[in-house]
Amino acid sequence: MLKQLAVIEFVGVSKAKAKIGVALVLMAMANAQAETGVTDRKILLGQSAAFSGPAAQLGLQLYSGAKVYFDQVNATGGVYGRKIEIIQKDDKYEADLAAANTKALIENEAVFALFGYVGTATSNAALPIFTQAKVPFFAPYTGAQSLREPLNRQVFNIRASYNDETEYLVDRLANLGTKNIAVFYQNDAYGKAGLAGVELAMKKRNLRIAETATVERNSLDVATAVGKLLPKRPDAIIQISTYAASSALVKEMRKASYTGMFYNVSFVGSQALADTLDKDGVGVVISQVVPFPWSPSIPAVAEYTKSMEKAGNKNLNFSSLEGYLAAKVFVEGLKRAGSGLTREKLVSALETINRSSYDAGGFDVNFSPSNHNGSKYVDMTVISKDKKFRN
Repeated sequence: MLKQLAVIEFVGVSKAKAKIGVALVLMAMANAQAETGVTDRKILLGQSAAFSGPAAQLGLQLYSGAKVYFDQVNATGGVYGRKIEIIQKDDKYEADLAAANTKALIENEAVFALFGYVGTATSNAALPIFTQAKVPFFAPYTGAQSLREPLNRQVFNIRASYNDETEYLVDRLANLGTKNIAVFYQNDAYGKAGLAGVELAMKKRNLRIAETATVERNSLDVATAVGKLLPKRPDAIIQISTYAASSALVKEMRKASYTGMFYNVSFVGSQALADTLDKDGVGVVISQVVPFPWSPSIPAVAEYTKSMEKAGNKNLNFSSLEGYLAAKVFVEGLKRAGSGLTREKLVSALETINRSSYDAGGFDVNFSPSNHNGSKYVDMTVISKDKKFRN
């Protein structure tokens, strides 16, 4: 009898120890899986962008599209029960503010990842900060090579590069027989990146840029630029700036009786440019890195349109579509990363997204461990009457 009681007691103690052991293992697993900016109910993202000032519409429109998609995901329970939140910080399109915001988002707000930054100089300012902290930097609104070469494991681009866009524009102009081409560019990292792309495309065709002129970031003072460009009477001017400065140049050149063509890269902010130019916008060309937002035959666009309308947002445009697509691809990465979400798992998961394994609805995204530049898609649009676009 005593022997039996001893056995029972031993078994009971063993079971208790086993339960404690299991509990400790589960706690250890939970602690191992815990990641900055991630809880059982939330995934916290950070975004520094222009939400005020002359470039404000870029940040506002990009965010509006992303928010619609994230809200849609959150309404159905989030990703593995976690809802996505974004902390926004206004950098007014200034590099120093972007750097300070990035530091605050990572160190003070403890975000999981950074999403949808706007601009080359601003993203470049954030680059060493998020790289050192090993924080994913997803879908910056820039086509600069500095965020593409060399490969940075934290950076994922879903838009084509400025080299892709300028090659496309120069090729179109050359095919039209247009060789007298000038460049108006913002005097910063963005403008110089775009200028380098034009130079590369022109050199490829044994052409030389007729003239260059600059404008300072967040400035509308284009008088000097007009003084340089007008005497050369270029057949076309490729603009590498934001909507406010590009609009100012078009208007001042038109006042001076310039009759040539204006070509812009997508970063300009297409709808904002059309709105700012008003009647002077007819015929202005803009390259695009996302599909035409008014083409319901493209599944991704049809989905975007339906989601925007459901959210009560009738302001369809290229920038908000880009934000929507960026959010959609990011969520796919979160799903592939699994329930034990970490930054490293997200990066590895994003690297598996490609056209053979993921259908974004007519917008191909191709990542791999050696390539974080998801798209080379470039198209061209022209501003028509009533601030609308032709494709």
